[in-house]
Amino acid sequence: MIEEFPECALCSFPPDGRLCRTSGGGGPPSCPTRDRELVSEVMEVYADPDLAEFARQASIQEAEGYEGRGPGNSAPRPSKPRILEIAEFAERMKFSRLGLVFCVGLMREAEKVCSFLSGRGFQVVSVVCKAGRVPKEELGILDSEKIQPGSPEAMCNPLLQAAACNRAETEFNIVMGLCVGHDSIFLRHSKAYCTVLAAKDRPTGHNPLAAVYTLDSYYRYMKEN
Repeated sequence: MIEEFPECALCSFPPDGRLCRTSGGGGPPSCPTRDRELVSEVMEVYADPDLAEFARQASIQEAEGYEGRGPGNSAPRPSKPRILEIAEFAERMKFSRLGLVFCVGLMREAEKVCSFLSGRGFQVVSVVCKAGRVPKEELGILDSEKIQPGSPEAMCNPLLQAAACNRAETEFNIVMGLCVGHDSIFLRHSKAYCTVLAAKDRPTGHNPLAAVYTLDSYYRYMKEN
C-alpha cells in the first residue's frame, strides 16, 4: 500500500529549485520525480508510436504558443488563444474530422466555433448535450430536483454525445461547457483523444479561475462550513 501520495500543489521548495524543474533540485519524499521506477514505467508507455507523436506535437504546440523565444529571453510572450491552439494542433496531427460536444446554453458559441473550425478545413461533428431528448425521470430524477420543477426537462446525455462521436469516427473531440460530471462521462467514453475549450462555470461566464483568484475575498464564503 502506498503510504505517501504526491502533493505537488503544496511543495515547499522554491519553483526554480524543485526536482521536477532543475537537476539537483529538491522535493519531499512523496515527490513523483523521485520515483524513478514510475518514471521508467511511464516512458515505456510513450514508446507507442501514436502516443509518442501525439505528445511530441503537443510539446511543439506548447512552445509555439509563445513569441520572443530564444537564448537569453527568460520571459517569452503568450500569443495564441486556446481555440487557435486547438486548431493548429489538430492540423499538426493531420486530423480532418473533429467532434464538438457542447452545452445547450452555449449554442451561439458552438456555432462560432464550428464556423471557425470549418473555415480552416475541418469537418466538424457537433452534438448538443440534450441530444436524445430523454426525460430526466429516466435517471430517477424527482420533479423537485429539476432546474424548473413542474416542467418537462431532458437529461444531459454525455454518453449519447460520446456514442455519436464514436460512430462518426471523430479523430479529436473538443469539450465546451459540459456540466461537472457530465464532462467526466464523455471523457471516459470517448474513443478519440479529447481537449477542453471551455469549462462550465455559470456565474463567472465560464472562467472558473475567477473564483479561485478571489477565494480570499469575494468568494471567501465558499470556505465557510
